[in-house]
Amino acid sequence: MVKDFSLFTSPGMERMPNGDPHAAVACLHNGPRIFYSPCNTRDGRGTWVIVRAQDQRKLLQDTGTFSSHRSLFASALGENWPLIPLELDPPAHSVFRSLLNPLLSPRRIMELEPAVRDGAIALISKISASSTSCDILTDFAFPFAVSIFLRLLGLSDERLNTFVGWGKDLLHGDGIRRTAAARTILAFIDELAAMRRKEPADDFMTFVVQAKVDGRLLRDQEIHGIGVLLFVAGLDTVATAIGFDLAYLARNPTEQELLRSKPDRIVLAAEELLRAYSTVQMIRVATKDINFEGAPIRKGDYISCATMIANRDPVEFENPNTIDLAREDNRHTAFAYGPHRCLGSHLARREIVIGLEEWLSRIPDFRIKDGTAPITYGGHVFGMENLILDWS
Repeated sequence: MVKDFSLFTSPGMERMPNGDPHAAVACLHNGPRIFYSPCNTRDGRGTWVIVRAQDQRKLLQDTGTFSSHRSLFASALGENWPLIPLELDPPAHSVFRSLLNPLLSPRRIMELEPAVRDGAIALISKISASSTSCDILTDFAFPFAVSIFLRLLGLSDERLNTFVGWGKDLLHGDGIRRTAAARTILAFIDELAAMRRKEPADDFMTFVVQAKVDGRLLRDQEIHGIGVLLFVAGLDTVATAIGFDLAYLARNPTEQELLRSKPDRIVLAAEELLRAYSTVQMIRVATKDINFEGAPIRKGDYISCATMIANRDPVEFENPNTIDLAREDNRHTAFAYGPHRCLGSHLARREIVIGLEEWLSRIPDFRIKDGTAPITYGGHVFGMENLILDWS
């Protein structure tokens, strides 16, 4: 049951021009439904790899046997505390999830939507007024996503590029850069929390420092866990999704024109693009020895549930490697599954849809600029950079 595979180093996962890491991992569906990879984490640990979507859902639902707590961020500091609520197991998970739900509920996202759309329009108008080409991730996707995160925190855009740099070092840097970024982000969270205790505002961090569970204020480590998760989730994943989406549309002008002429199809198309270009793997830790669908998993073993693998499952999706922007009943797991399904999924969806709507309505036919090539890479979070679009 051992297979030579890694989301970090296998063929197709390395940084390469015009790569397609999602197609590379889709090939796993030609093999066993579960196998053990001797090296499948950033720090070189082995994991069981769950290939089938159905098996991933079953595992992610069983929080008693498969813990979500692996100190994803704190491990970079040599510490052991959870991102909240992502790495909390029940019953504590339910307590904090209920506490934070109102901040990212559909109703709250509707209230934020005008500002999100205004931000997209301002960025695209600035780009189109100055040029007929741009680096979509640097000039639009990251500034757009990060400005929304900063708005949630009640901060201006002045330090936007600084935050983007911290996020890239944390998620995609080597060990030294990752640790340095983690320390910097934690210091920023502490500084912001201290400021909001002295000067409350109508923002996310003020809510957190004033919130109570079991009749007490949150502890510093709990504030770290919540603040860091918001920071990490808000920086990279939405921007990367927009990058993969626009790269696909740049290579498929017929689909691009269809969405431009019929923008009511963008919501459905965005779901298909989320399925086809999912970017995150979830890691669970076994809390006991168990035989899971024939795999002899031992207590303490890591288990990888990679969304980019499950969402190319031919048992689950007809022609999974074909992008069908009109695909119905799209039960993808781009935002995970079960109790730990992404708390910010409502916001992320609206950011992606609004980004596509405003880009397509304001930028004419676009393509990847001649002589350039986007760089793709695998890892814990799949990514893309150097996507230069041209509409001259």
